Amino acid sequence: MTFDLLAHDPATKARAGMLHTAHGAVETPIFMPVGTAGTVKAVSQQTLKTDIDAQIILGNTYHLYLRPGLDVLRAAGGLHRFNGWDRPILTDSGGYQVYSLSNTRKIKEEGVKFRSHIDGSQHLFSPEGVMDIQRVIGADIIMAFDECTPWPCAYDYAARSLDMTHRWLQRCTACFDATEGLYGYEQNLFPIVQGSTFRDLRVKSAEFVAAQGRAGNAIGGLSVGEPAELMYEMTELVCDILPADKPRYLMGVGTPANILENIALGVDMFDCVMPTRNARNGMLFTTQGIMNVTNLRWATDFEPIDAALPGPASTFYSRAYVRHLFQCKELLGPQIASAHNLAFYLWLVREARKEIMAGTFGSWKERMVKQVMTRL
Repeated sequence: MTFDLLAHDPATKARAGMLHTAHGAVETPIFMPVGTAGTVKAVSQQTLKTDIDAQIILGNTYHLYLRPGLDVLRAAGGLHRFNGWDRPILTDSGGYQVYSLSNTRKIKEEGVKFRSHIDGSQHLFSPEGVMDIQRVIGADIIMAFDECTPWPCAYDYAARSLDMTHRWLQRCTACFDATEGLYGYEQNLFPIVQGSTFRDLRVKSAEFVAAQGRAGNAIGGLSVGEPAELMYEMTELVCDILPADKPRYLMGVGTPANILENIALGVDMFDCVMPTRNARNGMLFTTQGIMNVTNLRWATDFEPIDAALPGPASTFYSRAYVRHLFQCKELLGPQIASAHNLAFYLWLVREARKEIMAGTFGSWKERMVKQVMTRL
């Protein structure tokens, strides 16, 4: 995997680049739709490619390990062949599930013991085991196993957790470097910076991660409830330490405003369930602001959802019709809304890229942050 930096915005720390993987190139900054269980909810692979032009999607190690399971994925030849997606894939290591499933797991030095949310069966995720699982899944980019600490978090706990995450990272890299991909193409391991919202811990972690010399690096443990300003402070601190010639991935972020502000701080890659999760509840992100399409005010609005966006989900269906689908609980409503929101998120990062290339991102960002977060 290679990463080419093509432009820097003169007024901010934003940059535009090109990430080359075994399954194709990715233009950065980029938003990655989340396909937790091997599918982006309510959106087909054909729609992702032809209508939305998603360049890379995510899978989740925890969920894919439980279903369909490693035997099925290995027999299929990996996730690309299993779900028919021939572009790049990134897999989360399961560290966030360790955080979110706090009532059903125990964290120890060897790894994390947890109960399946499906049938209650017991399992162990170790750093080595998670590397082996992600080898079977076959993603182009795989994540190191870490603990995502909650917010707020006591300093002593965050410090102990960070040291363990660093020890786990060393075990991940040793296992990863001692094994080969199973399907004839290169995989790449990204370490994850942790440290909660404590500046000294974030610096320590960023320096440790940077020293690993991997193909790219991630920033985890943010967007877990902390104020946005704290997120931006930690992101800027870490981005100033991580290597400039490697892609930087901010995990689980976020709102359109979050994405634009973090691009300005030097982040290249983003993912979040927000566009599809909110879509299923009728919240639509548009180039003019945010609308709740289930509100009565849209009942006789026969304009398209957003004529400024590409793809039929945004330009073919009227706001009134999509509202009608939600009122009738028709499955097509969440499908249209999900495809539209993803089209918006991909449009947003593409526009950001254009502005960075033109050297005008800073002023454009200030205007767009206000515009895209306006309630319609």
